[in-house]
Amino acid sequence: MANNYKNVKLDLTATSVTTLYTCPTATTAIFKSILVSEDSGNADTITVTLTNAASAVFSLFKVKTVGANTTIELLTAPLVVEEGEIIKVNAATANRLHVVASFLEIG
Repeated sequence: MANNYKNVKLDLTATSVTTLYTCPTATTAIFKSILVSEDSGNADTITVTLTNAASAVFSLFKVKTVGANTTIELLTAPLVVEEGEIIKVNAATANRLHVVASFLEIG
C-alpha cells in the first residue's frame, strides 16, 4: 500500500459521540492537523478521544472551548494513530461545529 495524504470532514449536527476516523488494517496514520470551526456565532466545546484496539478510551481534548465564529487548531505536534484505533469527537451543542482533520496513511 502506498502512502496517501487524506482528510476527513464532519459537520457535528448532533451531540452524540461521532467517529471521525478509524485506522484501517495494516496501516498507521499520522495526523498533522485537526481544525475545529464554530459557525453559529455562539461559543461551544468539543471533546476528542482516541479508542485503542483493546477498546480503552483516552481523552485527547476534554471539553475544549471553541470561541464564537473562530477556528482552532487542536494539534501542536503530530498524532500517531495505529491499526484499529478510532478518533471520536463530541460537540456540546448540535449544529455549531465543523471538524476537518488532515493526515498521512502509511501502509
